This record gives sequence, structure tokens and C-alpha cells, in this order.
Amino acid sequence: MSRLAQPKASPVSKRDGRIGGVGGPDEICPVCKSSRYLNASLRFLVNPECYHKMCESCVDRIFSHGPAPCPIPKCGRTLRKHRFREQTFEDLRVEREVDIRKKVAAVFNKREEDFGSLRDYNDYLNDVEDITFNLTEKIDVEQTEKRLEAYRQANAREIEDNMRTAAEEKQSFAQLQKLERQQARQRREAARREEEEERREVEENRKDVLSRLQATGADAETVAKEGQRVQLRKRMDRQAAQDRQRQLQAAEDVRAGNGSSNFVIKGLKAKVKAEPEAPIDPFENLRFANTYYELQDNYIWEGIQEAKKDVRQTAGGYDVGEFARRSLVAAFSGLGVFVADEVAERDRVGQDGEVSTVRAAIGVRDMETG
Repeated sequence: MSRLAQPKASPVSKRDGRIGGVGGPDEICPVCKSSRYLNASLRFLVNPECYHKMCESCVDRIFSHGPAPCPIPKCGRTLRKHRFREQTFEDLRVEREVDIRKKVAAVFNKREEDFGSLRDYNDYLNDVEDITFNLTEKIDVEQTEKRLEAYRQANAREIEDNMRTAAEEKQSFAQLQKLERQQARQRREAARREEEEERREVEENRKDVLSRLQATGADAETVAKEGQRVQLRKRMDRQAAQDRQRQLQAAEDVRAGNGSSNFVIKGLKAKVKAEPEAPIDPFENLRFANTYYELQDNYIWEGIQEAKKDVRQTAGGYDVGEFARRSLVAAFSGLGVFVADEVAERDRVGQDGEVSTVRAAIGVRDMETG
């Protein structure tokens, strides 16, 4: 047998010494020893707690009644059924590293625009990679987990905001892709309609030229040139209409577009919260204060006390306190008015006006005599 015709041996897995990879026909369950070779519908599941693989029937049999220890010898981890899932990568080390990176990225989800410089952002990524490496290679796992949890608790709100922003961007990107696919489909349909319309116009022009030649007997070359001019005019009108439609669509698109922990991140920009807008003040900080009296909550006066007790007065929403306020305003409204001063000011203004009138009359007379 030639070297090219020799069958290739199945790869041997270094994880458990069995033959075949993920989904291979020779996969064997380490618990019940079931083989995919004998049962083609056999499904293998892994748990991210320990990443030991076992068949689906063993998972149902062992973990259906609640948490139980892993049946693999020397493991002892407590597993739960709802965390079992199908393996994605052939190498379980890659599977574990991907899960760890997802876990760390869900906590350390800052962006480059959150930092003052690119160097600070690179230092942040280096620290995150150190944490990921320690968890992947099982170096100081307990200390690294405490560090990760402390950072999560200290920055819970900011982590949640970043996750919400990422989800919104993902949704916006999906909508943009959908819109682009829809626009591409509309362009293809428009090009197809335009091609059909041009073909129909060419056919109609040819028929029109033939009918004119038969009816009038004119020169064929002249009639053909006239037909070409008509067809060119129609094509230019259609192109102008498409350009106008494209400009309107572009304008419409433009309108539519319009805590503390032991993990310290350096170089972050100071986030300034937007202050709420102050209420509109039409009087520009002008305040009307009572300088002669102070309004009290209760007054010992028979008229007010009787009105408070009378249901007919208060049932309709009448406020006795408002009546007291208006009464005090009316009573003290004249205290700031001094009549003598106003009379003196009026007399002074009147005298100044008379002097000015006399001076104006003298000036007019001098002009007339001069």
C-alpha cells in the first residue's frame, strides 16, 4: 500500500487519553462508559465549574434531584444541572479560558475614551490581562477572585452603565445593518425597474419610428435621429428625478441622525455629571419679601376660626390662610408710602419744568429777533 493510500490514525486526546475529538464517533462517557460509536445520538455536556465531560443521560440521572458532587474521581466539586452545556471548543483549556475572559470582561468593561491617554488605557488592559492569566493558569486564584469581587462591588453602578451602553450600541449596530440590507435591496429593485423601463422605452421608440416611416414615408435617418432625441430627453428627465429623490432622502437621513477597592485604575477621566437646569425665573432673582409682618399659621380671630370650622367654607377648597395673607397685605400696603416726600418731589419737578419752559421761550424769541 502506498503512503498516500494509508489511512490516517485518529488523534489521541491529551486530556483523558481517549481517541477522537469533539463530536467524534469514538467519544466515551467517563461515567457510564457509553460510546458515540454505539449511540450516534449521544450528547456530551460540560460544566464550567470543573469542565469534566459526561453524557446527557448521566447528567439527568445524577443532577436531576439537585446539586451533587462531580462523579469524576478526585474532583469533588458540587455541580448543578442548569449549568451544564455543550462543549464549543475541542480543547477544554480553550473552553475554560474563553469563559474566564467573558467573566473578567463583564466586570472590567471600560473603554479607551474613559482614559486620559492611550498609555493609561494600555496599562489598564495589562492589569486586566494579568488577572485573566492568574485565573487561567490557577495562580493565586483565591486572592485574584477577591480582588475581582471587590472591584465589582465598588464599581457596580459604573459597570452596569457600561453594559447598558454596550447593549445599546449592539442594538444600534444591528438596526444599522438591517437598514443597510434593506437599502441595498431597494437599490437592486430600483436598478431592475430602471432596466426594464429602459428596455420598454427602446421597444416603444423602435415601434414609433417604424409607424412614422410607414405613415409619412419620410427619410429613415431623420426619423431615427428624432427618435433618439426623444429617448435621450426621457432618460435625462428620469435621471433628474432620481437625483432629486436622492437629495431628499439624504436630507431626511441627516434630520433623522440629528467606590474604592484594592484594584486602582490610573488615568481615568473625571466624569462630570450634568447638572439639572435651574427653573425659569422671570423676575431674575427678584424676591418679594414681607418687611413689615410675618405670616403665622394660625390667628385667634373669630372670623377665621369660624370659617375653619364651617364645612361650607372649606369643602369647596377655600383656604383661610390665603384670606389672612391678603388681609395683611391690604393692611400694611401703605406703610412704605410717604405722602409728604412725594408732594415735595412733585413740586420740585413742576418748578424745574416751568423754568425749562421759560428758558425755551426766551431762546425761540432770540432766534426770531436775530
